[in-house]
Amino acid sequence: MAEGPRIRREKKTVDAMIHLYCRKHHGTDEELCPECKELHEYAMLRLSKCPFQEDKPTCANCLVHCYKPDMKTKIAKVMRYSGPRMLLHHPILALHHVFDGRKKPKPLKK
Repeated sequence: MAEGPRIRREKKTVDAMIHLYCRKHHGTDEELCPECKELHEYAMLRLSKCPFQEDKPTCANCLVHCYKPDMKTKIAKVMRYSGPRMLLHHPILALHHVFDGRKKPKPLKK
């Protein structure tokens, strides 16, 4: 199944957040450290398998919590650090994320 613009944008946003976090906390440049690379791959997989796809709410507003507990803790830490900094580093992605966060999650189709 081809990914739509909503999932592609969400992947770009998460990618940017993980890179910001890793650069500051682990001293990396372009390449992610092994721990952040694992988180990145996991996040991309979860987004690809999101049951909402183009109707996807932001993770904070989602009705389905699809992350394993340890990965959920890691991505929350990344988002807490990177979220406020996204306006400086990636303002367009940050604004899209704010607007996406205002959408109400739609019920899953059975």
